[in-house]
Amino acid sequence: MQEQRSHLRAGITIRHDAKVAKTPRALAREQTMREIVRIGREQLTTVGPADLSLRAIARELGVVSSAVYRYVASRDELLTLLIVDAYDELGDEVDAALAHGPKAPRAQVQRIATAVREWAVREPSRYALIYGTPVPGYAAPADQTVDPGTRVVYALVHIAEQAYVNGQLTVAGGASLPRSLRPDLEAIRRELDLTMPAPLLAKAFALWTGLFGAVSFDVFDQYGADTISDRPALLKLQIDLLADALGLP
Repeated sequence: MQEQRSHLRAGITIRHDAKVAKTPRALAREQTMREIVRIGREQLTTVGPADLSLRAIARELGVVSSAVYRYVASRDELLTLLIVDAYDELGDEVDAALAHGPKAPRAQVQRIATAVREWAVREPSRYALIYGTPVPGYAAPADQTVDPGTRVVYALVHIAEQAYVNGQLTVAGGASLPRSLRPDLEAIRRELDLTMPAPLLAKAFALWTGLFGAVSFDVFDQYGADTISDRPALLKLQIDLLADALGLP
């Protein structure tokens, strides 16, 4: 985990895939897993995460249910696969957005926001799976979901960190940091090897939560159908206000 996070601190997500020839059996297994995830995605849009069915997946694959259970042991395991799949696809889109365009900090934050919103609007069921109401009775395994689930926030923190290192961010104004929060924020600073002080990290967290709060209001239609006609413009304004609060130039 620490190795992957160090890559994220550098603004890069690196996957180390072994360059070895795969056996026909391994290739067949990969193809079956892709099909299971594909059908699981479809179920998210039709029955929702709580009613995912491995038996239904088996029927669509044309195999007995016991064959599917050899690949995915339970509904919860399928949920985990779909959650990681959604986080990774969102993270990949954010990485792609950051790879092109202006490198100014505020512009990068806006590109992240646009990428998140566009993916969420295109994939509302999958966005709801990872940022909506928790599935009753399901507990996401941290060892599988934390790293993919924090890719976007690490990208935002990296932008703030680079701006601070480059002298573009200073600690000025804003609410004082509650004493009870400082140990947690200092622990995060050490874990991510950040130089920015804890108050700036708290502001970066506000940017993170504000971004996903704004996107959630849009995707879940909390504004109402006739309230805001240009929602991309509203998101841009909201992100600018959050960037102002952080102090990004």
